[in-house]
Amino acid sequence: MGEADGIRCLLMRGGTSKGAYFLAEDLPADAAERDALLLRIMGTPDPRQIDGLGGAHPLTSKVAVISRSEGGDTDVDYLFLQLGVDEAFVTDRQNCGNILAGVGPFALERGLVPAQGERTSVRIRMVNTKSIATATFATPGGAVDYDGDLAIDGVPGTAGAISLDFEGTAGSSTGALFPTGRVADEVEGVRVTCVDNGMPTVLMRAADLGVAGTETPAELEADAGLTERLAAIRRGAASLMGMGDVSATTVPKLVLVSAASHGGAVSTRSFLPVRVHTSIGVLGALTVAAGLIPEGGVGHDLVTLPAPGEPFVIEHPTGHFDVDVSVQASGDEWTVTRSAALRTARKLFDGVVFPRPRL
Repeated sequence: MGEADGIRCLLMRGGTSKGAYFLAEDLPADAAERDALLLRIMGTPDPRQIDGLGGAHPLTSKVAVISRSEGGDTDVDYLFLQLGVDEAFVTDRQNCGNILAGVGPFALERGLVPAQGERTSVRIRMVNTKSIATATFATPGGAVDYDGDLAIDGVPGTAGAISLDFEGTAGSSTGALFPTGRVADEVEGVRVTCVDNGMPTVLMRAADLGVAGTETPAELEADAGLTERLAAIRRGAASLMGMGDVSATTVPKLVLVSAASHGGAVSTRSFLPVRVHTSIGVLGALTVAAGLIPEGGVGHDLVTLPAPGEPFVIEHPTGHFDVDVSVQASGDEWTVTRSAALRTARKLFDGVVFPRPRL
């Protein structure tokens, strides 16, 4: 099937993101050709992405490329690609746990895996970070049931629960849960915690940046002084984390933390790295929790840690995100013993997409 005939695509909401899901075999094998095609499919570069599938925001300019795993102990391979909106870039430097929520259902929809009864589990190799997640969801009658009563903040209504259990996320992008070898560092005069539990992240106390941490995303984005200061901190922290030049990438993320105000463990504002997340990503939430648990880390004294068996409730601009995270120290080394979250996903449209003509 060529461009003139359209390219098979399943548009899905995954968690609090939305993206275009493709079989790898339906896209060019050459990465440069594939990326150029995806930019035209999503309508990038253009602030409105008016001539493509993109929704004019980083959270809706995402792509999943999926194929059957060859050997090993996983069922499918999942490559996540973040596309720019008004800038023409495609990057695989980060993973996305929200888009991950749709990978298991997509795999069943496309016949990559069979249904296993009333509930189906799909083991997914996350190509970006070489870690594994198992997605479990309802499949009565052999088909994905997207309906259910789980509500997640940032998404209207309810949908069927998709359980995501992660393996090998700690240090998956940088080599260690705390890639600098410390639970706290100082960058540009600000105390930070650099942490990677699936999403390289720089944690900072909101108060140390002169903000409350309760501002709306629009208010934070409009603060030019804050944006400039965070950019400098991001560059410095990335260097400490061994990530090199990150000017053309979307990681590390930046998260401001403050005391919870609605009964949760902590309040957060996440930068993507310039736009502010209206909620918080799955891997971002797992990383924030892991970074805040150890004593001595930035924000640890702000956190109300959950009782054993209770979720770690992370507040964000549109509500909260509950995760189950446990970390354990052995000398100076920290390991993650549990990373799990509940998400939902929904099939929005299944058909073919016609790329914008080459400019």
